Amino acid sequence: MTRIKICGLFRPCDAEYVNQAMPDYAGFVFFEKSHRKVTMQQAAQLREKIHSSIPVAGVFVNAPREQILSLCRAGVIQIVQLHGDESEEYIGGLKALLPGVPIWRAFRVRAPEDLTAAQQSTADLILLDNGYGTGEPFDWSLISGITRPFVLAGGLTPQNIPQAITRFAPYAVDISSGVETERQKDREKILAAVAAAHGAGQENIEKPQNRPERSGQKE
Repeated sequence: MTRIKICGLFRPCDAEYVNQAMPDYAGFVFFEKSHRKVTMQQAAQLREKIHSSIPVAGVFVNAPREQILSLCRAGVIQIVQLHGDESEEYIGGLKALLPGVPIWRAFRVRAPEDLTAAQQSTADLILLDNGYGTGEPFDWSLISGITRPFVLAGGLTPQNIPQAITRFAPYAVDISSGVETERQKDREKILAAVAAAHGAGQENIEKPQNRPERSGQKE
């Protein structure tokens, strides 16, 4: 079954919506320019409200390594999701300092050659997106040749999630704008998105190519 991550939680009620929907992952954004940005204190408070069985990813853009280490070691996040220009050396350093913590790396997809770096990344899981948090999809036809597990993001909605899963069988789908109304999380949309993901692509359950090589993630 394809997993789903509800990203960009920043209000106490967002945690309540997630607990009702029970996605596979949740996400906090630690990026100053995002309207969904949370502080470390806000994130800690939200983590306490979210069901303990739901791993939370922290989304970072060229963040100081110390910030990531603090959040992981405090148990606020269980996954590191990188959306900046982080190098392979940076990823390797995080892996050494945070053994067992999955590292996800986002890649902007504009042309077929953009997938080369994604395919070769040492991150535990790659995320394919348009890269700008606009809620707009990229040209999905570009990823038809991807050969490693990936998370699909960008322009997803409860309506098009089944199509995306059936077409590409991603390891997971990551949605934020698609479950918002007027830039705030919408309970009904979250429930619909999780139902759509968990109900779609049943024929793709547990295909070996859909599973990351290094799990470290709660199933």
